[in-house]
Amino acid sequence: MPLVSDRCICLRKFEYSETSQILTLFSRRQGIFRAIAKGAHRRTKAGAGKFDGGIDLLDVGHAVFIHDPTKDLGTLTEWSLAEGHLPLRTHLRAMRLGLYAAELTGLLIEEHDPHPEVFDALESALTQIPGPGREEAFLAFELALLLQAGYMPEWSACVECGRVIGTRDPVRFSPSRGGIVCDRCAPALPDAAPFDPRLARLVRGLLAPPVGDGPVRLPRLTRHQTDPINRLLGDHIEHTLGRPTRMRPWIA
Repeated sequence: MPLVSDRCICLRKFEYSETSQILTLFSRRQGIFRAIAKGAHRRTKAGAGKFDGGIDLLDVGHAVFIHDPTKDLGTLTEWSLAEGHLPLRTHLRAMRLGLYAAELTGLLIEEHDPHPEVFDALESALTQIPGPGREEAFLAFELALLLQAGYMPEWSACVECGRVIGTRDPVRFSPSRGGIVCDRCAPALPDAAPFDPRLARLVRGLLAPPVGDGPVRLPRLTRHQTDPINRLLGDHIEHTLGRPTRMRPWIA
């Protein structure tokens, strides 16, 4: 198989033997794949070897690897660290959000299925999360991931009767039905939880197409706003996957 060179983000790692690693990497052009980095921790007399001394979670690097979608495990031959996200690792909340973003990416995107838009969104989020806008940066990434993966809940109309929800109408959110439901339909859905219609409006605003060609400017959000949304999205994601996620209890 020919060698492939691409920019990658490390989503998961497993230390294998004393010097090697088994990695789950997100390649911008090849998608998610698993690979072994033989001798990742081995150093030469001149210093770090061809893997820069090992690869850590959320590292971004230029990778050279043997890519064969028919095999469960590829081979990483070179790694050059491009971004280690040191600011991310100095703030506990930021690190948890970064790890949750990586976990969701690995769960919602199929292996060997390229999603350059998701890659760019994740790389951007990992850069923004250490800053004061971490809550809105993570939420914007989470919504972009759900949209690209095809798991976006319905936010504008009742998923049961199709009635468009007004800006002041009371609403509930049903993970089993994948979206908001009106008060008339909610009694038939035991899992439908009350949801502030202002937060539904906020989500719709984040999902609206950008105006003009300039950079998207996110509104400054607090955890009082984002935690309820993250909880509902967590319920929706876990219902879709059929199992709990590891990092969610630390997020909201």
